[in-house]
Amino acid sequence: MSNEPEPEAPPTLPEAEIIKRFAQKEDTYLMARTHYFYRKTIRIEEFGPDGKVAGEFLLVTEPTRDTEGKIFEKVVERPKSTLQHTDLRAEDLEGLQRAPAYALTTGNLSKYDLKYLGKEQVDEIDCYIFQVKPKVVERTKAYFDGVVWVDAKYLEIVKTYGKWVTDMGDMKAVADLPFSFFETYRDNVDGKYWFPSYSRSDDTLTLKGLQIPVRVVIKWTDFKQIGDTPQKPTAQTAPANQNPAAQAQSPPAKPQD
Repeated sequence: MSNEPEPEAPPTLPEAEIIKRFAQKEDTYLMARTHYFYRKTIRIEEFGPDGKVAGEFLLVTEPTRDTEGKIFEKVVERPKSTLQHTDLRAEDLEGLQRAPAYALTTGNLSKYDLKYLGKEQVDEIDCYIFQVKPKVVERTKAYFDGVVWVDAKYLEIVKTYGKWVTDMGDMKAVADLPFSFFETYRDNVDGKYWFPSYSRSDDTLTLKGLQIPVRVVIKWTDFKQIGDTPQKPTAQTAPANQNPAAQAQSPPAKPQD
């Protein structure tokens, strides 16, 4: 008699159907997010030999529209820095702006291979786990390479972990700093949309023979819907508010800074 544990039961829905449904919701959330303002706080920290914060860089931005209606990130609080080993400016963080919030939209699915890995709880949410790998990489466009956690009941992505890659290698989010892998959690906004709310990366900066632990934490807060209302999803997209328990559902727990 074998002592090996029985293999985990597969999802009740076919994997392809799960992927299709969460990609449709990614379409909806991507569109809806352009109709919200929010405050984004970026904090970069250096740690000393004692494990305590030795210096930090803080930048606060908000999305705003220019005269042509295009959205851009406007600095609302002057950058503050006490970093000891790195001289950062706001423009050095442009890599953080280039990484899309929603990689797995229906239009992008054909560019990825997705593999079902199993189940896991994120806080109190039962999730399916999928590994995501780009089929090809390009010079001018970055692709997500990592793992996503999908709410097993409502089939929407609630957490991601991974990096962005091109044919030149891993995309660095901040100039002169090693950050590439990010763990990102989402929160439910207005009971309908799952938007990124917390993202973090830890790494080590090698400089002049020193090994300096560094961390970047990004928080999105104060979501407020603006002017016009998102269009009603078409037949190809699943309405985000078909989840009646979304407001009561607890968002994934985030690491403590």
